Amino acid sequence: MNYVYLLHCADDTYYCGWTTNLTARVAAHNAGTGAKYTRSRRPVVLVYFEEYEDRHEALSREWHIKRMSREEKLELIKA
Repeated sequence: MNYVYLLHCADDTYYCGWTTNLTARVAAHNAGTGAKYTRSRRPVVLVYFEEYEDRHEALSREWHIKRMSREEKLELIKA
């Protein structure tokens, strides 16, 4: 399974990524071994995720979410 996810960072920003192991990836972000962006913004909290069978679909969705405005991301989280 492939996952696209949104994390809420300690500085009130959002980070979008993809992974095949959601639990381990969020733990890596919180341990400081995830993305460079989240290292200085810990702790992070998983606020949204989507599941995809196909890796290409997940990467495409990640690309689209990363280009959303903050307001659009907040609406996605609420839905």
